[in-house]
Amino acid sequence: MRRGTPRNIADVLASAVPQIADRLPEYRIRKAWSVFVGPDVARRTRPQSLANGCLHVVVDNSPWLHELTLRAAELTARLHARVDAVRSLRFTLGTLEAEPSPPAERRERRTKALDDDDRRDIEAAASAISDPALADAARRLLTKARRSDHAREASR
Repeated sequence: MRRGTPRNIADVLASAVPQIADRLPEYRIRKAWSVFVGPDVARRTRPQSLANGCLHVVVDNSPWLHELTLRAAELTARLHARVDAVRSLRFTLGTLEAEPSPPAERRERRTKALDDDDRRDIEAAASAISDPALADAARRLLTKARRSDHAREASR
């Protein structure tokens, strides 16, 4: 087995699945959009698609649409320096899709500990089930339900 220098996973995927190579620049742009254009512009825009070197960007209001249209050459040059597949920009007025919550926030919500009363209640309910696999499944389900209830109460 030959060991060489580590390879970027994008390069490995592109060689294994050639169709994905066309999608990688768009993915990189979406992933680092706020870094590429700055937080103010990123808050008002979302990259929509990349086709034939033209990046289509949705803008949430008319004043920003006008501003970005005037700055298109500057933004195109900045994006092209980082992702050479981008050769032009097209801005359109539209509604921005909500950004998914970062995984760290979801993980933090999920790991909220239950108190001793909750654990006793869950164990009492699961111990009434004779099948061990089914009892484990019931424990997991009841634990998630309790955590969900606590999260809902905390958000009120």
